[in-house]
Parts: sequence; structure tokens; C-alpha cells
Amino acid sequence: MKQLLSFLLLACLPYCIQAQTFDELFENKTLRVDYLFSGNTTNQSIYLDELSTLPTWSGRRNRFTELPLEGNGQIIVKDAQSKKPIYTTSFSTLFQEWLTTDEAQSTNKAFENTFLLPYPKQPIEVEVVLFSSERRPVASMTHTVDPKDILIHQRGTNHVNPYRYILKSGDEKDCIDVAILAEGYTEDEMELFYEDAEEACENIFSHSPFKTMKEKFNVVAVASPSVDSGVSVPRQNDWKKTAVSSHFDTFYSDRYLTTSRVKAIHNALAGIPYEHIIILANTDVYGGGGIYNAYTLTTAHHEMFGPVVVHEFGHSFGGLADEYFYETSDALDNMYPLTVEPWEQNITTQIDFESKWKKMLPTNTPIPTSVEDKDKYPIGVYEGGGYQSKGIYRPAFTCRMRNNEATDFCPVCQKALEELILFYTE
Repeated sequence: MKQLLSFLLLACLPYCIQAQTFDELFENKTLRVDYLFSGNTTNQSIYLDELSTLPTWSGRRNRFTELPLEGNGQIIVKDAQSKKPIYTTSFSTLFQEWLTTDEAQSTNKAFENTFLLPYPKQPIEVEVVLFSSERRPVASMTHTVDPKDILIHQRGTNHVNPYRYILKSGDEKDCIDVAILAEGYTEDEMELFYEDAEEACENIFSHSPFKTMKEKFNVVAVASPSVDSGVSVPRQNDWKKTAVSSHFDTFYSDRYLTTSRVKAIHNALAGIPYEHIIILANTDVYGGGGIYNAYTLTTAHHEMFGPVVVHEFGHSFGGLADEYFYETSDALDNMYPLTVEPWEQNITTQIDFESKWKKMLPTNTPIPTSVEDKDKYPIGVYEGGGYQSKGIYRPAFTCRMRNNEATDFCPVCQKALEELILFYTE
């Protein structure tokens, strides 16, 4: 436990002084690391599955030992000889969401997880840690990677799926690279996919701050073919053979559309520069899902496609929390214990409100907290968020992270997204 706690403290420190530049430490390639996260509510474990190399590195080349967000898990890369950290990143996973379900109390399961790291020039130690909902480290694993290891799988050098750039603002080393992946589109439906990808892109970049910072992004549509058209809907006993095996009814929730076949996603993108992933499902059934630094997955032909893809991208890219809530008790209640401050920037338990949007509140007036305040003040402290009606607060009465009718992200979400974009690109 002491090692885990020391790791947590280490990973959260801002390493402002870089002893070496990116080019001194890393090659212009990607180290793809595949893990299995397994266990149940009581015990969790991490296993190394496979190492791969991809032809280029599309991630950040500055501030590479800093974390923009804490996440539900973290990876810290150290030089194997000096033990000094040279790269850190954070994430959330479907596995950790599953741990909050009733099934996880009586069943053991394993979930695929894939992470992209800059390819080191010298041997490294990679440490992965998972946090509980109380923000305690609960599982950790450390392994060594020798960049000269002959068993590191080379991907993306031969077969590459067809792709088309929708937005090309610059070189991958200077921009945030978003890949839009086809799911449930057959070979004959790829022009439809490209049209849907264009629509997804238009919707995202019609919202601030993406609209005003569009020049910092590249967006590429990748035509990964499926055998069947459409995606699986288990409650209707309708199973399809698709590119990444997505399906509705995740955790028995009708509209929760996800996939646990994470390696298939990254295999489909091998050889194409990417950092963030949007998966479009060829269906008109309403639903979607977004997991921080993992993927957005959303239906492409429902009438709410536009607002939903923006909302889910707020999760996967921005690490924003859901601001909606349920009036009755729900199994999701334990995702945000009221005794700790959530790491997401747009909800608070007020345990550490100073770290959130307190400084953005209007001065010399009562804090806006009621429906009557919503039109007068753009920012307040409104009870209800993170699926819970009591004890968790959101910054605005309405926001893209709360409902589909909202016209934009609230000012707090916009600020959080803008800061993240700047972190990646400056």
C-alpha cells in the first residue's frame, strides 16, 4: 500500500522542469500497451496482455510528465535506470463502471484496455494504478519494457483501413488528432459513414470552445467495415457481426451503447495518427456512451445524433461528468461518494469547492442555487448531478452535459475544455 500511495503522490505532481526534451527520451513512434483489468467489487487485478508499436506518435510532446486530470486510473512511465518519471497519463474504464453494478458483487470479469504511450529510446518501467470511487488506489502493476524487444508487435505498417480527413489543421505533432471509426457499416455503406462523420464533426465544432479552437484539431474518418449492417440490441435478441462488436444494454441499461472489445478498436486504427476516438454506430436506436481517454460511441441515425455525439465527446475527450440526476436511489449512487471531491471539473460535493468553479461565481451576491436564478446568473451551485439528486452539485441549471436541449456547454465546462485543449497543444 505504501508503494501505491507514493505512486499517487508522484503521479499528481506537476513536473514543470524537464531534464530532457521529448526527442531525447522518445522516438516518433507509439508504444501501444494492452492490459486486462479483472476482478470484482472486492478485489481487482491488472495483467499485461500485449505490446505493440505504431508508426508515429500523435500525443503531446510538451508537459509530458504532467496530468491534466486525475482520472479513475493513471499510468506513470519511468526511465528504468534512473527511476525518474518521463511520461504520465490518466484514464477511466468500462471495467471501473462495471464495479459499481450488482453483478460485480458476485461475479469475476475481465475487460480489455489499451493505452498509447510515446515509444522510449531506452528501457522503461510502466506502472498502472486503478482508483476506487473513494479515490483510493486499489490495484497496481509495474512492468518493464525494453524498446528492442523482438516480441513487440509491429502494427500499421502493412494493412491500413481506408480513411479520409474531414479536418486537417496541421501535422499530428502540432494538433489534437481525433479518429472517427465506422461501426456497423458494410463495405457498401462507407459513403454513408463518411457523411455521418462529417455531420459529427460539424456538430462538435459548432460548440465552444471547439468552435473557436478548431485550428488545433485534425479529424480523420476511418472506414472499418462490418459484415452486418447495424449494431447489436441484446434485449431484442438481435446480434450483429460488426467491426468492434458494440451493443446496447450495457450493464442492462437500454440506451447504454458500448463495446468491451477495445483491442479491435485500436487494431482498426493502426497506422493512422490518432489520440482520441469517436465510434459511429450505424443505427437509429437512441443511445451512446463516452469514457475518458477511451472512446465515444454513439448512434448515427437517431434525430438526437448531433447533441449526443457532442455530449459523449465531452466525456471521452474532456473528462466531464454527467450533470443529470435521478430522483430515486440508483446503483450509480456509489460512483460519487459524498465524502470525497470528484476529479471531474463540472461537479462537486463541496469537499474541495475551491478547486472547482468557486472563483467563477458572481461576487457580492447570494450564490445562485434555485430555478429562479438560472436566467440571471450563468453560473451557480445547483444541487443534483452525477446521477444523484442530493449532495452533488453542478455549475449551471442546464448544460450540454445535462440534457440534449441545451444549446451549448455551460461556462464551467467550456473553461475546462479550453484548458485541456491548451494543455495538449501548447
